[in-house]
Amino acid sequence: MFKLSPTPIDAPAQARALADERAGACVTFEGRVRNRNGGRAVLGLEYEAYPALAEKEGERIIAEARAKYPILAAAGVHRTGSLALGELAVWVGVTAEHRGAAFDACRYIIDEAKARIPIWKRERYADGGTAWINCAEESKTLT
Repeated sequence: MFKLSPTPIDAPAQARALADERAGACVTFEGRVRNRNGGRAVLGLEYEAYPALAEKEGERIIAEARAKYPILAAAGVHRTGSLALGELAVWVGVTAEHRGAAFDACRYIIDEAKARIPIWKRERYADGGTAWINCAEESKTLT
C-alpha cells in the first residue's frame, strides 16, 4: 500500500501495521527535510503531488517489489504540504522472512518512488529564493 499524507507520518504506527509473525526482518527508510541542498541553505519545503496518479504509481512500485523479492509486506507514505527542517517527508517499510530481501525491496521502492512518482517540492532558501523541483529531476536541476 502506498499513500500520500497531508499530516505528519507516524513511523512507529506504519511499522506496526507491517507486523507479521513470519517476519524475521523489518527494514524501514525515513527521508527527512535537510537544511542544505545543492549547496544552498534550506529553511523548509513544500510538497505537491497529483494524488490519483501518485498513489497509483506508488502501488505499482510496491507490487513490482513484491513480485521481484520474497517479501511479506511493504508500504510507503509520502507527505504533502509544508514541512519544516527535520520533518519526515517519506517513509517506506518492508517485512520479509530474511533481511536481504527486506533491504533490497526497501531500496527498490524508495529509488523507484523518487524516479517515477509525480511529486514536486518547493524549497525555501535562506537567501530568500525558492525553487520547484520534481523529485526525480532533483539532482539534474541543482547541478
